[in-house]
Amino acid sequence: MMLKKTPLNAAHRAMGAKMVDFGGWDMPVNYGSQIDEHHQVRNDVGMFDVCHMRVVDAKGDGVRAFLRYLLANNADKITIPGKALYSAMLRPNGGVIDDLIIYFMSEQWFRIVVNAGTADKDIAWMKEQAATHAPSLTITSRDDLAMVAIQGPNARAKVWQVLPQTKAATEKLVNFQAADCGEYFVARTGYTGEDGFEVMLPKEKVEEFWYALNKAGVPPIGLGARDTLRLEAGMNLYGQDMDESVGPLESGLGWTVDLKSERDFIGKAALLANPPSKQLVGLVLLDRGVLRGHQKVFTAQGEGEITSGSFSPTLERSIALARVPNSVKIGDTVQVEIRDKKLNAQVVKYPFARNGKGLI
Repeated sequence: MMLKKTPLNAAHRAMGAKMVDFGGWDMPVNYGSQIDEHHQVRNDVGMFDVCHMRVVDAKGDGVRAFLRYLLANNADKITIPGKALYSAMLRPNGGVIDDLIIYFMSEQWFRIVVNAGTADKDIAWMKEQAATHAPSLTITSRDDLAMVAIQGPNARAKVWQVLPQTKAATEKLVNFQAADCGEYFVARTGYTGEDGFEVMLPKEKVEEFWYALNKAGVPPIGLGARDTLRLEAGMNLYGQDMDESVGPLESGLGWTVDLKSERDFIGKAALLANPPSKQLVGLVLLDRGVLRGHQKVFTAQGEGEITSGSFSPTLERSIALARVPNSVKIGDTVQVEIRDKKLNAQVVKYPFARNGKGLI
């Protein structure tokens, strides 16, 4: 099968990236030392090719009411133009179709960013629901747009250096807010636990933007460091920490589900009828070894499983997210099966690290 390529594929190769198959996309895993790239973002600045993510525009009368029904989180929470909301989109049985970000731009326009691997499925589901519940809406996949994430304590200053025309509109943005700057759509969001911007721009301009950032002192960062950064920040990865077989309440996404308001949404009845028996917790390995996805976790209350695990460069220990029985408590010691041995790990409250610092 031919791998899909982002518009930055040639740039990655020119910069010496090691390329891998990432969910059918030809993507850079690193450009050298993955640990150095991780520290670079925690301590300074780095840029990520996230062009494989999909931007979707929902436009028309009644778009807010439609999203109120489509998503587990409540679109009514965002009323300031540019404000973003993180949510899960659920099947009627409560399984997670995808986790996504929506931006309120106007009562006629919400922008949605979905994951690469689920984009086609997500858009088909949105269109299917809109056909029934909001037939006048248009749901458009913005295949003309590319996206670059610039992350780290110095990220915003570097973007303003390269795109000075966006500074006035983006300087006052709070976390999880975006500004439409004409050709550039700049959001103060990210997937690393650090400050920064995610910039959406026309595909044909992205390579020039990438090289301009690099010239301004922003090194490229691969998927390897992106994964350890997001794991330290306690951020879920679709397909690992949740998917259609589990609900958001068992996936650490309870905060993105609004069960308090009167509104109905797809999956609500299933969530109310089936309270979760499992929860997502953080683990820090106490013995020597490395935590990885799918390793079994043994607790006094029953078995669980690691969903995402890795070595944490910030903490210099092995960490994981794990789905375990509800009665497991923070501070408990559990055992993880690694190569036929049972190693001790402590249950902790994640995130493990954010804003350049370890939190455990």
